[in-house]
Amino acid sequence: MEQEQVRSLSGGVNQTGVRVFNERLILSLLQRNGPMPGSALARGTGLSSQTVSVILRKLETDGLLKRGEAQRGRVGKPSVPMGLNPDGLFSYGLKIGRRSAEVLLLDVCGAVRQQLRLRYPYPTPQVVFDFLQDSLARIETALPADQISRICGIGIATPFQLWTWHEQINAPKAALDDWRSLDFAAEISRFSDLPVHVVNDATAACRAEHIYGRGKAYRDYAYFYLAAFIGGGVVLNHRVLEGPHGNAGALGSLPTITKDGKDAKLLDVASMHLLEQRLTNQGEDPDRLWQQPMDWSGLEPAVEPWLDQAAEAIARASLTTCAVFDFEAILIDGALPAPIRTTLVQRTRAALASLDARGLILPRIEEGSIGPNARALGAASGPIISQYLLDTDSVFNAAL
Repeated sequence: MEQEQVRSLSGGVNQTGVRVFNERLILSLLQRNGPMPGSALARGTGLSSQTVSVILRKLETDGLLKRGEAQRGRVGKPSVPMGLNPDGLFSYGLKIGRRSAEVLLLDVCGAVRQQLRLRYPYPTPQVVFDFLQDSLARIETALPADQISRICGIGIATPFQLWTWHEQINAPKAALDDWRSLDFAAEISRFSDLPVHVVNDATAACRAEHIYGRGKAYRDYAYFYLAAFIGGGVVLNHRVLEGPHGNAGALGSLPTITKDGKDAKLLDVASMHLLEQRLTNQGEDPDRLWQQPMDWSGLEPAVEPWLDQAAEAIARASLTTCAVFDFEAILIDGALPAPIRTTLVQRTRAALASLDARGLILPRIEEGSIGPNARALGAASGPIISQYLLDTDSVFNAAL
């Protein structure tokens, strides 16, 4: 085999790398499980009690951890649980959608401190980044200086190849062309020196479900997220996969068929822009789909047939994904009212049971739990994960 065909393996880890890894391990356990005493952390990590104690003191001094109340009533010395300090770390999340943009400030415990939203007919870089710049200024005006200094980055959730969607969202082709060559980090550097992390919007939603929602209950699952266009994500061994090109879990591109037997992609039959078209054809205002809080009452003549179509298509896509990997569950979420999401999941279960699944064990079809905020939450979690938690195989190398 020629040398250029052999991929190199990860390098070794020095003492500093081990220390940083252990800190991230403890922070990750606390993020996932909530406050824990040092003894439980030692058991969960396999580290010595002394090592855990040293790390906890450092993280507390750094302001990342907060002591809880001593737990008494047991034999021996009272244990003191340590938990993440909600005021110890923050991150911005920007969701760029086909119809709206949102900016939020997230704390390390997953609480949204502030959130701003902008509606538009279609996204252009100038509109989106002017909104981001104005939102950062407005949010930071209301924050104490010590909290501003603890903002670790800006995560961006965006549809990939946004410039190719001009026909589906009725936008002039030239208006979206600027996204083709856009450098997100360079654009934001004009008004902020925070690190920038860009991720596919559906992958961001999957990350939010994995960290803050029902994804904690499953090791391996596929995730579908319905918005203007349906997308997805993949979790293997408790890790959200992005892939070398960021395309992992691009489930909207899965092939399917229409009711009349024509070839199509999942996004052509299960996306919410199709519901917009139904509403428009029936003389209803499609903007009702995106208003907050969400209320789709009275839209049943358009919603019901769309739900049937989307459920059948997602069921077929679920069967396809499980022929590639043995997922234990399929999670479905979206920018949907909770009762609509429940109905969609129920109909997807029924549709899946009617398909020819010979050779496969069918996965569980379950509801996601985050909803419309999933993409912005997942975006904001990116900087926190990359700098403080364990998430990828490169964490050792990043610490060197």
